[in-house]
Amino acid sequence: MIITLAEPHDVSKLLAFREEAAAWLRGLGSDQWSRPYPADKLLATIEAGTVFMLRDGHTTVGTITLTPDAEDGLWTEEELTEPAMFVNKLTVAREYAGQNIGGRLLDWAGERAYRAGALWVRLDAWTTNEGLQRYYIAQGFAHVRTVREGTAVNGGPRVSGWLAQRPARPADHGFTDHTPAPARLPFAA
Repeated sequence: MIITLAEPHDVSKLLAFREEAAAWLRGLGSDQWSRPYPADKLLATIEAGTVFMLRDGHTTVGTITLTPDAEDGLWTEEELTEPAMFVNKLTVAREYAGQNIGGRLLDWAGERAYRAGALWVRLDAWTTNEGLQRYYIAQGFAHVRTVREGTAVNGGPRVSGWLAQRPARPADHGFTDHTPAPARLPFAA
């Protein structure tokens, strides 16, 4: 499997991934991702070079967004002085579920963050999705706190404020990485 930067034409695939994940989550009793994500915001993250696609031949297997920019209102000023990168929108096609693709994408993100000079890989997860929170704990993340105040990126009240982090580190994720080298974080050692 090959990991590459997303391109503008991937917006429709990313929106379809989100809809597929939302339907699966509804079946589990979760309202996660039930609000549509604005395509223009998604395109902006693609153009910023922070969205990555995992491909198996011509099939898109998964996606992950990895950015040096924290969402406003989640992390403290002190935490933001530590070099970190932030995972968002991790999604795996349902046909590839159960193969640890998500865990390997998190390992890839941790290695990329490490190469950029980050100490931490951080994320925010759906506040009421305890199964997802347990998944991240099993992937080596430690819960930092839960933030309920504020507004969601796509409107409405904050719904994704369960914060977790794990050290950025080299990893054997097994993907062929066709992405450019990450830029060094401005305050990395």
